[in-house]
Amino acid sequence: MSDRPLMPKATAVWLIDNTALSFDQIADFCGLHSLEVKGIADGDVAAGVRGIDPISQHQLTREEIEKGEKDEDYRMKLSKPKTIVAAPKKKAPRYTPLSRRQERPNAIAWIVRNHPEVPDSQIAKLLGTTKTTIQAIRDKSHWNSSNLEPQDPVALGLCSQFDLDMAVSKASEKRAAMEAAGKIDEGARLAPAAETEKADEDERSNAAPDIDKIFANFGGGGDSDND
Repeated sequence: MSDRPLMPKATAVWLIDNTALSFDQIADFCGLHSLEVKGIADGDVAAGVRGIDPISQHQLTREEIEKGEKDEDYRMKLSKPKTIVAAPKKKAPRYTPLSRRQERPNAIAWIVRNHPEVPDSQIAKLLGTTKTTIQAIRDKSHWNSSNLEPQDPVALGLCSQFDLDMAVSKASEKRAAMEAAGKIDEGARLAPAAETEKADEDERSNAAPDIDKIFANFGGGGDSDND
């Protein structure tokens, strides 16, 4: 804390107008030269400056002023603040209980599948994970990718429904704004989870062998042998 009032000239104006202190006492308290204080009193310095009451600003007590008025050699002391304002603490990173950390990849997989529009930065903040892990789950390069089971992070207790809704809403609004600005082709929309799941099922169906055709071919081959 400074040993001088916050606005020395304005404080000097008030002390000159409202006390019987000497110019030297006011100059010492305000950190000014005594000739400067005399100039203020004469109107040659700080003309138009409105005085500030140091008592109401908790920078000086009435007792200190009275001591100074009684003794011209007394030098007033700046009041110390009674309340110390602590610096705001930084928000601590999201803490996830150890018992639930193993479920985090499943929660990431759920968000990636159901809300692909949510950026990695938002998912990382929401679940307390890293962008590297999220990207690995997105491109299925995660070490345990084959065993992941997408699960709702709210049901797992990794985040609140409100926080999840806010992240999804924010991502959707940002995407809509980008589409409106022409930065994203509206046709290149993100497919809903239901459509993605159906596409996966169709792909698996197409990849599976046609059992009826196999048996038909097998049977046909038998008939030709009998012939």
